[in-house]
Amino acid sequence: MSRTVEIKSPAQLSSLLSSSRVVVVNFYNEENTSSKAIAPVYEQLAGQLTRPGQITFTKVSTVQQAQIAQSYNVTNTPTFIIYKNNQQIKKYAGSNPQQLSEAIKTLAAEAENDGKGGSSASGAGGITSGSGAWIGANLPRGYTDVTDSVDPRGLDLLNADSDFGTVKTLFETSQPSSLNKGKGASTGSEGKKDWVESDVDNQLMLYVPFMANLKVHTIQITSCVSGDEDDDEAPVRPKTIHVWTNRANNLGFEEAEDIPATQTIELKPSDWDEATQTAKLELRFVKFQNVYSLVLFVADGEGDSEKTRIDRIRFVGETGEKREIGKLEKIGQDD
Repeated sequence: MSRTVEIKSPAQLSSLLSSSRVVVVNFYNEENTSSKAIAPVYEQLAGQLTRPGQITFTKVSTVQQAQIAQSYNVTNTPTFIIYKNNQQIKKYAGSNPQQLSEAIKTLAAEAENDGKGGSSASGAGGITSGSGAWIGANLPRGYTDVTDSVDPRGLDLLNADSDFGTVKTLFETSQPSSLNKGKGASTGSEGKKDWVESDVDNQLMLYVPFMANLKVHTIQITSCVSGDEDDDEAPVRPKTIHVWTNRANNLGFEEAEDIPATQTIELKPSDWDEATQTAKLELRFVKFQNVYSLVLFVADGEGDSEKTRIDRIRFVGETGEKREIGKLEKIGQDD
């Protein structure tokens, strides 16, 4: 008897994602050769690893449940999506049995070690992604935290105050210390305050290369400011952010004024979650489909302060083909 749950409705899948620690979803097409080829392997894994409330194997017919497949951004079959604690942590298309087996067995072992009743909540606010990193907002359905694709060796940040954290601080996996210990906490891994502040004015220019081509759906920015409107020297949150894709290197501040951004986002006070101090930058997804680098230009802050503060940045989307580190293509670079 099969231990794989056939999904018949969105509500059924949503319920399983909430009730089981690990859920594996196989989006298949009954007439697809690759779907048929991988099916016996998937059924075998389900028979070996299924644990009630801990590890659940499901399958969704993209023919009979086309609406579900569309809502989870599935365009190819077979596509496998793995969830842990109701957060998507892995998604890939194809019928490689070794890749599927290794990914599922790793998560199954983690689920066994975690035990029942674990929570993905994290400290004073936020959640933990499947990769173990703190994130300040829920992930949109069908997408994962892809920040681990950042190439730290190529990061560059202009106009940062050296008394605070470095550019790598922005991508630390830990929850910002200010959310736990007050605005003056300083427990970054590099021995400095674990956030970044601008230096001579409120602008910052950040260059982020990736180790894989990404589809970037959302950028999460965390900024733990004091909110003291009477203190003109207190740092403020970013307000206007210009984003460029696929630059070979960072932009200068004057240079940025002459090059049209891929997208410009102006954050409002209502965009910030006060519990996690995080805002979500919703991108025009069609323009961020094959991204190997991003430039983020914080043009100004919320108030009159000369200081802008950023604690964490997380990228949300899909990971594509791995890149050869150190070789950034210039194809498709914005002019």
